[in-house]
Amino acid sequence: MATRREGRALALLAGVVASVGLSGCMGQMGLSSMVTKGNLSVVDNRYGRAGVFILLSPVYGLAATADLFVFNTIEFWSGKNPITGKSPALVDQKLDALIKVNQHLDPSLNKVPLALLPQGVREVEVSYPDERTAQMEVHYLDGRSSLMRGEKRGELLDIYFDGRLVSTLTPAQLEELASRHPAMA
Repeated sequence: MATRREGRALALLAGVVASVGLSGCMGQMGLSSMVTKGNLSVVDNRYGRAGVFILLSPVYGLAATADLFVFNTIEFWSGKNPITGKSPALVDQKLDALIKVNQHLDPSLNKVPLALLPQGVREVEVSYPDERTAQMEVHYLDGRSSLMRGEKRGELLDIYFDGRLVSTLTPAQLEELASRHPAMA
């Protein structure tokens, strides 16, 4: 009787792990990266680092497992890695892919499924038209849309809202913002 119960519990656990694990595990491997960064910070010698790696191998295994089955899944469905705070999710980065399918799919399949949007916002599209420009187009539920654009001009960053210059930030101001809001960095 106890063996049967344990078998059911094990099957249920395997089913839950499989369903969570197969629901989108590709991600930034944030926890594993933190362990690697910690390893590299311990000693400056390649052989010493290799020794620390061997000692930390169980930690690497646990970190990778947590990344694959928990944190990367959260990143996949929310669009932001909970460990690194970085977005877009790794799977949403725009690259020149060999196989192009997005243009053949419903647009909803090209977006983050569970992204937390502010109230009244239907969709946010982030794009990088060139190497010195980033823009964010916000589409509201009432049909309006707005465009925020940042353009690098030498050392300065010009911020535009709906085509109107609203601010120019210096490197010092950008660093201050990044230190106050680590998730923005």
